[in-house]
Amino acid sequence: MRILDKIRGQPPAEGTRSRQEPPPVRAAATIAAQLTFEKVERSYGAFRALAGVSLDVAPAEVVCLLGPSGSGKTTLLRIAAGIETPSAGRVLINGAEVAGPNRFVPPEKRNVGLMFQDFALFPHLTIRDNVAFGLKALPREDAVREAMAALGRVGLERYANDYPHILSGGQQQRVALARAVVPRPSVMLMDEPFSGLDVQLREKMQEETLGLLRETRATCVIVTHAPAEAIRLGDRIAVMRNGRLVQAGRAEELYRNPQDLFIARLFSEINEIPYVVQGGALRTPVGTFVVPELSDGDRATLCIRRRSIRVGPTGTGIPGRVLHVKFMGDLASLEIAAQGFERPLTTLVREGEQPQRGAEVGLTVDPESVLVFPSENGSNNDGNLTNDGSGRP
Repeated sequence: MRILDKIRGQPPAEGTRSRQEPPPVRAAATIAAQLTFEKVERSYGAFRALAGVSLDVAPAEVVCLLGPSGSGKTTLLRIAAGIETPSAGRVLINGAEVAGPNRFVPPEKRNVGLMFQDFALFPHLTIRDNVAFGLKALPREDAVREAMAALGRVGLERYANDYPHILSGGQQQRVALARAVVPRPSVMLMDEPFSGLDVQLREKMQEETLGLLRETRATCVIVTHAPAEAIRLGDRIAVMRNGRLVQAGRAEELYRNPQDLFIARLFSEINEIPYVVQGGALRTPVGTFVVPELSDGDRATLCIRRRSIRVGPTGTGIPGRVLHVKFMGDLASLEIAAQGFERPLTTLVREGEQPQRGAEVGLTVDPESVLVFPSENGSNNDGNLTNDGSGRP
């Protein structure tokens, strides 16, 4: 341990641990519950925030609600927690209605844990008392013992008598996580819990949080606008847009069989090429694609995943010329003018294997990786979705 770490009020750097500090204990398991949304609606005057959302979350399952700002994710979470009431539809926990036309169960009686993106720690309470805050039904001695055990699980018991302001962002999040799990909720609801952390700390906290959720076996719903985060954390991903559930499934399912162009953009970096349907098909340099659901004259978008384009020597595949090369760390991004395409294609290759700008190359594309969708109006960008390609093929 560094000398500065010994000074009271100066927390150690993230990832360091005192030699005297015991290893984290395992968190106590809870009895997971099934969480069900049945045609949930929520309106604010003329604005419809939720438009008939139905979703089942199985016991001990982790589901990520993914979508841009304003898609209804947080509203759905707040309804599940009991902070808001639905305008129509029902919320059930283990088949019992907790919100709906016939019944409303107060938040404190739902056995639901809620973790906010700003951690919401009480600055006037010690870290131990912050964690014990939800244990008021227990005798003080029992509440303190449970709080200390939860702090031990996240490695922060030595700060029990200190106050939140001395902790780093990652440590504050650990306290918030301990406070959320210490009542042993059957359902955990987390609203963008990692958005305020830097990239390196965010990934570490995602791993720690997922490990704790597996130990407690709580059913969990995590709100996020980052596709890579949803892929990393979720057993399933439920994608929302404009108050509706667009598609739900495992990450592999959403990647391989996206329901529409919006979903395809979330889970792949793609080249989008506009076409007009002729003879019931799109005739392209990479193959002919039959589109029986579209009529002749309809506009469609051909989607080619960047990583499905292979760059080889001239004489193989489609002739092309490298227009631009961009260094991206382990990878390099190539912009290539390809024969038969009106706009350049973008692909990724390993750094060090990229051709020079102006080089003549040959391109091959696996037709099985090509997607075709009806064209959409508007921008390719939706709200504040993170679109950095991290974790996305």
